[in-house]
Amino acid sequence: MAGNNRRMSGKKGAQIGSGGKRRRGLEGKGPTPPAEMRKGHAKQRAAAAKTRRAQGRPPQRRGGGKSASELVVGRNPVYEALREGVPATTLYVQQFIDNDERVREALQLAAERGGINLMEAPRPELDRMTNGLNHQGLVLQVPPYEYAHPEDLLDAAADEGEDPLVVALDGVTDPRNLGAVVRSVSAFGGHGVVVPERRSAGMTAGAWKTSAGTAARTPVARATNLTRTLESYKKAGLTVVGLAADGEVELGELEALQGPVAIVVGSEGKGLSRLVGETCDFRVRIPMPGGAESLNAGVAAGIVLYEAARRRR
Repeated sequence: MAGNNRRMSGKKGAQIGSGGKRRRGLEGKGPTPPAEMRKGHAKQRAAAAKTRRAQGRPPQRRGGGKSASELVVGRNPVYEALREGVPATTLYVQQFIDNDERVREALQLAAERGGINLMEAPRPELDRMTNGLNHQGLVLQVPPYEYAHPEDLLDAAADEGEDPLVVALDGVTDPRNLGAVVRSVSAFGGHGVVVPERRSAGMTAGAWKTSAGTAARTPVARATNLTRTLESYKKAGLTVVGLAADGEVELGELEALQGPVAIVVGSEGKGLSRLVGETCDFRVRIPMPGGAESLNAGVAAGIVLYEAARRRR
């Protein structure tokens, strides 16, 4: 009986077939759909935006969170912030302050702008608010900045029916450089700026001031992880271009600026971080016949944005 069982166990029994799945898997999936129908493609975004406009529906905005509120302290800084259009909610004025010309000018600017509360406060209260800084009797409260989401910048380009033109900053910590980049993006028709959530300049009063008011119409997005954001931009059809002094491609040779592009600018001292540099499709150098070793972020971004705008005419 045991021998019989051994003979039976060696026989090949019924096999479960593939049900034709393998054959169907070898079949083609048909022609590639047009760009307007491929999810995530820049042309698909533009088509969706066109449909929204036709139906009168506003585009969805994701938002990228808010910064903390900020205080501008001192007579000259407060006056300059008000003159440059830095957003403000409240102007605190010390009781019995010496009413000099700069104080009168600050009060006049606040009144002319409207929407700014004027509050009189005793000196000890202003000392407490400013942690003992030399406020000279004037303190301006700047509201939290509302950051965009990185995807919002692509949506904004689609709303205009344009190829995205975005600048991302990698390790730029000076708010004045951020403000200068925002100003250049606005001047050359870009769609916004992306900054990392950590170890990066934010939209402070100093950045607002350097932007010369353009921050009111040019969005700044905050990315939790800049490398992942750039990878998502690549999937959406953008070419990621990193600026580097030792870049393999010279700026004038880069044809990619004519299409959807994200320009990545590193810090003046360290340049691009390793992971961000490896994510870039091209590393581009700006020719400098004068022999300078590097340019600050604001100047470098302005040069590349001008070249991109010139090619897109």
